[in-house]
Amino acid sequence: MLKIRYLFFIIILYCFLGGCIKREQDNDVLFQISTINALLEGIYDGEITFKELKRHGNLGLGTFNALDGEMLMLDGEIYRVRADGKVYPVPDSMKTPFSVVTFFEEDTTLVLDSNLDYKSLEAFLDNILPTKNIIYAIKIEGLFEYVRTRSVPAQEKPYPPLAEVVKTQPEFEFHNEKGTLVGFRLPEYLSGINVPKYHLHFITEDKKGGGHLLECETAKIQIGIDFTEKLFVSLPEIKEFYDADLNKGEDMEKVER
Repeated sequence: MLKIRYLFFIIILYCFLGGCIKREQDNDVLFQISTINALLEGIYDGEITFKELKRHGNLGLGTFNALDGEMLMLDGEIYRVRADGKVYPVPDSMKTPFSVVTFFEEDTTLVLDSNLDYKSLEAFLDNILPTKNIIYAIKIEGLFEYVRTRSVPAQEKPYPPLAEVVKTQPEFEFHNEKGTLVGFRLPEYLSGINVPKYHLHFITEDKKGGGHLLECETAKIQIGIDFTEKLFVSLPEIKEFYDADLNKGEDMEKVER
C-alpha cells in the first residue's frame, strides 16, 4: 500500500511539473484569432469569447464583434474603447473577430526621456531590435505630450469593408497624458496574416480613454519589449471566412494609419 501511495505521489508531481514546463514554453507564443485581411474584408463576427482569449495571454489588442470598438489587454484585464472615446468593461461572454495576445515577459527594458513622434519612435525601436524577422510584443508606459487615437462605431450587416468604415472614424486627442501603449511589431513577410511592422493601442492611466494609435509625441516613457518566436493562428470556422477572397490587402496602410 505504501509503494502504491508513493507511486501515486510521483505521478501527480510529474504531471504538475510537466504542466508548469508546458505553460512556461507557451508564454513565448503570439496567439491570434483570424487574420488582418479577413478584417479588411468585413468579417467582423467571431466565435471566441474573451474568457477564452484570457487563457492565451495577458497583453494584446484587437476588436469586438460587429467592430464595436478598439480592444486593449493590459495586465490580463480587457478594455474596450468605443466610438465615443470612452473605455468600457468587457464581459467574458463577449466575442472577438480579431485579436492578438501573448503572455508578456520583458526581454529588454529601457527608459527614454526625449520627444519623439510616432515615426521617430518606430525608427528608434527598429535600431535597438536585434532582428526584424521575429515578433515583438511591446509595452510603453509613461508621460506623452500628445496622443491621437481613433475608434470605430458598431457596424450593421451587410458589413462594409474596413477601408470604408475608417473614412468616418471618430478621433480623439490627449495632451500631457500619462498612459500605456501596448501592441506588436511583426515582420513584413506576415503581411496579410497580421499588420506588418507596428500596431499599437493606447489607454490613459485612469483607464477612461484611448484607442488605436495614429500619432504620438513622447515625453518620458519606459519601454518593455518581449521577443516572441512562435505564432499560433486560430482561423474562423464560419461561412463568411470560407467564402472570402483574402488575397488582397492593398488597403492596409490607409486603414492602419
